Amino acid sequence: MPLPPNAPPPEPPETPSWVRPALAALVAADPDLAVIEQAAGPLPWRVRPAGFPGLLRTICGQQISNQAAGAIWRRLAAIPGALDPAGLLALDDATLCGVAGLSRPKAAHARALATACLDGTLRLAEVQAMADEEAVAHLSAVRGLGRWTAEVHLLFAHDRPDIFPSGDIALAASVAHLKRLPARPAPKPLAALALGWSPWRGLAARLFWHHWRHVTGRPLIEDGPDGLNPGGAGGRLPQ
Repeated sequence: MPLPPNAPPPEPPETPSWVRPALAALVAADPDLAVIEQAAGPLPWRVRPAGFPGLLRTICGQQISNQAAGAIWRRLAAIPGALDPAGLLALDDATLCGVAGLSRPKAAHARALATACLDGTLRLAEVQAMADEEAVAHLSAVRGLGRWTAEVHLLFAHDRPDIFPSGDIALAASVAHLKRLPARPAPKPLAALALGWSPWRGLAARLFWHHWRHVTGRPLIEDGPDGLNPGGAGGRLPQ
């Protein structure tokens, strides 16, 4: 929920204990990655709530900038009942689109998510125990979520260490910049390149987003620890 006026900023989330040893292993496997924290500072551990609110926030960030996504999320989160599946379904387009600022397709996607939560199609309580690909498939089966949304959610709401959203625009741009590639890689070549960072591809993704925010001068966090949009690019590359 939005912070009340004059409230202190939220405390940053604590970095899990496994992250620093894993980062050391990742940098040992690919020394190019060492320059990221040297230039941009320590990798912040950014998180998002699991469950319906976190997925709803990810829908807000699809294919738009950090600033736009943050503004929409703050308006949506301020609407009574919007962060509950039943409460969201009670809201009309005048509220979701006119007040919160969602596009009509995103409002439809939000309703599809809420419906899937209520009718049992989406079993959010079971996601944590699912293997990566099973979890991605389960989440992305809901209309409007898709693979990018599922992967981003699993990375930031479930701390998955080896998920790499190869369709993310900012991620592709960051890899191209750091690796001095002639062009931004398409999803399949980027996914192939990322195999070299396994079993820490999720950490590599976080590092590359950190690098991209640094080199582009984008803000680190827009609206609190649950208000992130991974790299500020706002969505997916075409497949």
